[in-house]
Amino acid sequence: MAQNKLTDLAYRNLKATDKTQMVSDGGGLLVRVRSFKDGGTKSFMFDYRFEGKQCRITLKANSLAEARTERDIYKGQLKEGKDPSLERKLTVERARAAQIAEEAKLARQQALTTVNGLFERWATTDLQERKDLAEVRRMFAKDVLPVIGELNAQDVRKGHITDVIDRIKQRGSSHTARNLFKLVRQMFKFAVDRDIIEFDPTASLSVTKITTRNNERDRVLSQDEIRLLRDKLPGAGLIPSTECAIWIMLSTCCRVGELSKSEWAHIDFETTTFHIPAENAKNGKAHTVYLSGFALEQFQRLVEFRHSERWIFPNSKGDDHVCEKSITRQIGGRQNETIYSHRSKNNQALTLPGGKWTPHDLRRSGATLMGRLGIHSDVIEKCLNHTEENKLKRVYQHQTLEEEQAEAWKVLGDRLGILTGADSNVVLFNKKYA
Repeated sequence: MAQNKLTDLAYRNLKATDKTQMVSDGGGLLVRVRSFKDGGTKSFMFDYRFEGKQCRITLKANSLAEARTERDIYKGQLKEGKDPSLERKLTVERARAAQIAEEAKLARQQALTTVNGLFERWATTDLQERKDLAEVRRMFAKDVLPVIGELNAQDVRKGHITDVIDRIKQRGSSHTARNLFKLVRQMFKFAVDRDIIEFDPTASLSVTKITTRNNERDRVLSQDEIRLLRDKLPGAGLIPSTECAIWIMLSTCCRVGELSKSEWAHIDFETTTFHIPAENAKNGKAHTVYLSGFALEQFQRLVEFRHSERWIFPNSKGDDHVCEKSITRQIGGRQNETIYSHRSKNNQALTLPGGKWTPHDLRRSGATLMGRLGIHSDVIEKCLNHTEENKLKRVYQHQTLEEEQAEAWKVLGDRLGILTGADSNVVLFNKKYA
């Protein structure tokens, strides 16, 4: 320990003069007494040598005793080969770093988001343009939020996710389980991208393993089945407009939802076109169908059953379009294998040898028949209003192939006319498809 030179009395008797005084207490400790003009205050300094250089730092002490203690600490650091000035800066930096870490921890605690809150932020940020937003909200409200909604999003683990999905699978809704899992994955990816959570709990989960394989439908009605459908429809008990809808979907390859929401304003009997506006199209792209004579005849038949000034397929009140699932239910209800049905007379009226079929299978069947009749696949894709998967083609190739599409629908309509007309017994080539 340094030999002290100042007594307490001597320290107290130090008075300001017209010049700043530096009074040594020994061991490198100095008492600085400022001049009258500088206020005459007392402070403490420590002189030392480090790596051959003379250094001086101002001490924080407020009394002689505190100054001596602080000096002795710095002398100890010198013995350890440390620069007291640098150590003091490092101490300040460490304290600041600890403060910042504590503040960050507090901020994370305050920013903890529940899954309920995460879903709302995701829905109002990324899902506003989705046409099925209401359905997504319904699915989460039914199957996700009641199970994990109150959990902090960062605390969700894959076990929580599999619990949600398993509950859906247990009630036999594998398709719903698959779709909902994809949505949950999108939501947690959104959370990772915005630094709400650090890890995505769905990242290591396989869609196939956690749900079921996507059994993509490939049902296509053969030409013989189309003939048989012609024979079965009159006795199926369908309302006439639904019969027309079946032939329109087959001959135009449009989707059942697009047809259900169609309006008379979308049909131009002079130019023989059927316009599907962007808001009705599944992919949000407006589409024009060039009607074949076969398809045009079905729309002309619908004029006879017209019950609404606006809607081609109105609901029972006539104030809106028919429910998008109405046509599907009518067709499905006539392929019911259950004997005891509310429609027992017609519950199997539309069964076909190839198995159950749906309105979307009509779209696929029309497209497949186009291909069998020699229509190029690029033209068929245009007729289906599919979005080009190849990015380069999507960016640089904008040709509409209108003439080619019109010819494709004509070729398809002509063949359907043969299959459903009085001369449908003519011999058809391409037995591969027949």
